[in-house]
Amino acid sequence: MSFSNFYGEVSREEVFAILDAARDQGVSHIDTASVYGMGGSERHIGAYLAENPQARSFFHIASKGGITDRKDPNRLFNNEAAYLTEQLDNSLERLGVECIDLYYIHRRDPSVPIEEVTETLAGFIKLGKIGGFGYSEISPTSLRAAHAVHPVAALQSEYSLSTRTPELGILQTCADLGTTFVAFSPVGRSLLTDAPHGREAVQSMPFLANNPRFMEPNLSMNIKAAAGFRALAAQMGLTAAGLAIAWCLAKGDHILPIPGTRNLDHFKALVAGANYGLSAEELAAVEAALPMGWINGDRYSEAQWAGPERYA
Repeated sequence: MSFSNFYGEVSREEVFAILDAARDQGVSHIDTASVYGMGGSERHIGAYLAENPQARSFFHIASKGGITDRKDPNRLFNNEAAYLTEQLDNSLERLGVECIDLYYIHRRDPSVPIEEVTETLAGFIKLGKIGGFGYSEISPTSLRAAHAVHPVAALQSEYSLSTRTPELGILQTCADLGTTFVAFSPVGRSLLTDAPHGREAVQSMPFLANNPRFMEPNLSMNIKAAAGFRALAAQMGLTAAGLAIAWCLAKGDHILPIPGTRNLDHFKALVAGANYGLSAEELAAVEAALPMGWINGDRYSEAQWAGPERYA
């Protein structure tokens, strides 16, 4: 998402620098989507692969489809086979690849049974267009229903020290089924970093400006509440974002955090966190600094809640 305009303008040079650094550091998983910059993120990645063809065998590419262009307010999501086929083909073209390693349903369309959607995705595997598939923001029961039709490679949802709802069922279901849990926003959209977005920065980002956690007084309260966590990270020789990544990885072998950045220094700090390896005592100290329920405000506004399945 950071390779699009979601958090502000991004240049091709910034994208290429991050992808170069990823290869240098052994970070091989890229997660994008058709709606990130209305194809812009995929085009940036495709341009990089075109200039660096040897990188294709290194990177494991994930993308997502199923969200409409939102011109029709009555149809925000479309999981019908014809629409998903069109979305997938467009993503393949923008990325300049013959196969996407992991393809997600970005948001579930309740008008199409998930078993039917899973059959469509399994068909894409048979055609050689994708290597595996996953779902984003679905419930444990939906995951089990899909998995009964075909093994689901990955389930993606928000998970961090500030969003721990997945611990109420989906993490356990993924472990039970052998499905990788992919944690997006693992640094809490900046709240779990050393430089959380302030009021002025938030106002320039439409999503955050309307997000309960970034609206006052919640924003100031959240920044203050995380002060002890930032101090703990410094004591451990990590940035706060690096410690947030270390915590996420310590919560389960089947958990893969996908932080986003366009800043090389931030990227290196995230990698340092991934390489750290928390002890049991350090894990306990982190959770004491930010105990369950410390955050002020819901993770989404009512409008932003359109799509994710609530199950707890």
